[in-house]
Amino acid sequence: MLKIQNLSASYHGHQVLHNLSLEVKNGEVLALIGPNGAGKSTIIRAASGVIPSTGSVRTNGDDFHALDPMKRAKYIAVVPQAISLPPAFTVWETVLMGRTPYLGFMGNASSHDEELARQSLTRVHAVNLSDRRVGELSGGEAQRILLARALCQSTPILLLDEPTAHLDLQYQVSLLELIRDLAQKEDLAVLIALHDLNLAARYADRVALLVGGRLNAIGGPRDVLTPEKISNAYCLPIHVVEHPFMDAPLVLPK
Repeated sequence: MLKIQNLSASYHGHQVLHNLSLEVKNGEVLALIGPNGAGKSTIIRAASGVIPSTGSVRTNGDDFHALDPMKRAKYIAVVPQAISLPPAFTVWETVLMGRTPYLGFMGNASSHDEELARQSLTRVHAVNLSDRRVGELSGGEAQRILLARALCQSTPILLLDEPTAHLDLQYQVSLLELIRDLAQKEDLAVLIALHDLNLAARYADRVALLVGGRLNAIGGPRDVLTPEKISNAYCLPIHVVEHPFMDAPLVLPK
């Protein structure tokens, strides 16, 4: 379980997160939603130790802030927003970097490490990209490789920052179905920042609504994705109906 307590963070003297607390259980997908600037990406970065923060981020009683980076990397894998990966590395080399926390002094990958890398590429439908240079990939392909690298890391906690941002509809659906399946079958705690409210409604077990760096509401999709809560958060008239084909609410602008 991922337990975040009283998490606060600032950028250039401006406080972005305000004493935020939430928990992500094993086997659960918790989606972070909210308007731009609400603090979704900041939570991911602060929880993973990329930016300074106060408060605590724990699992099994261990405070991540007190762990060295290698130990922390055995607990948490992060899929950031699409970034510029080192262009000269191949996709295979990049995914295998997920095994870095487990390599010995010489840094040589074992057959077990290589098998995990192959499995990770298979899961994101990217085996055919193995020999490509990362600099040759499209934004959507690079996003899938970032996910494969995180899966190769074999951690109990997965943090994802807008992983569907550069993907077409086919890969959005397959990626989120994979993430939900991994959470359920491998008992992972998954915290994912999403802009698309309807993707959150469909694939998340619970939803956390952020406004101005504060937790505005948290609960099941039907409890949080209400016309009143979403209209107030996004300053836009919202209509919420039952999805015609799925057991989920459907959020529509009026």
